[in-house]
Amino acid sequence: MENFNMDFTSKVVINSAEQPWLESPMAGVERKPLARENRESGHATSIVRYQTGANFSAHQHPLGEEIFVLEGVFSDEHGDYPAGSYIRNPPGSSHSPFSKEGCVLFVKLNQFDRRDGEEVRVNTLEAAWRPGIGGLQVMPLHDFEGQHTALVKWPANEVFQPHQHFGGEEILVLSGQFEDQYGQYPVGSWIRSPHQSSHHPFVVEETVILVKVGHLMPAP
Repeated sequence: MENFNMDFTSKVVINSAEQPWLESPMAGVERKPLARENRESGHATSIVRYQTGANFSAHQHPLGEEIFVLEGVFSDEHGDYPAGSYIRNPPGSSHSPFSKEGCVLFVKLNQFDRRDGEEVRVNTLEAAWRPGIGGLQVMPLHDFEGQHTALVKWPANEVFQPHQHFGGEEILVLSGQFEDQYGQYPVGSWIRSPHQSSHHPFVVEETVILVKVGHLMPAP
């Protein structure tokens, strides 16, 4: 699968829960592609599943790797990361990942600025929430020159102000159901909205989303 959802000027919505698992080159590791530049290299965003005892060969991250552990425990030679962990491996890093009990991950590969060398490890189940706009709570995870990654917790029946996405917005729904004037997005939904797009989001039930903004600026 090459050049899949690589037009960053178009909105993309995928309910990953309805997508089939596809085999990867490594036995016991499957994935659901959300966006992909080349079959096995370059820009990629995927849901990845490690079966019990599966491992992936040592590899480098030329332009970084970003992981959110959705289920199970993900591991590499640097540590063990339970569900709720946010991992950011900077450009030029490498590791040999595995999972003793199995896990499901949200993974973004080769999408960082080379100057952004921060390594991040956050267990979001233990980190503190901060007050956001209205009734929202926010857990910042990473920031770099107008790009921001965070968890956002929406209380039941919260309505956010209509707003525009400068530099685009990318959302993965982790719990509950996210909504806007265009549709309803249950758990597992991935929404990528382009630069200068806009919407008026709200929720009916308590909802948690992983959000990244400012990283989809058009090429100069």
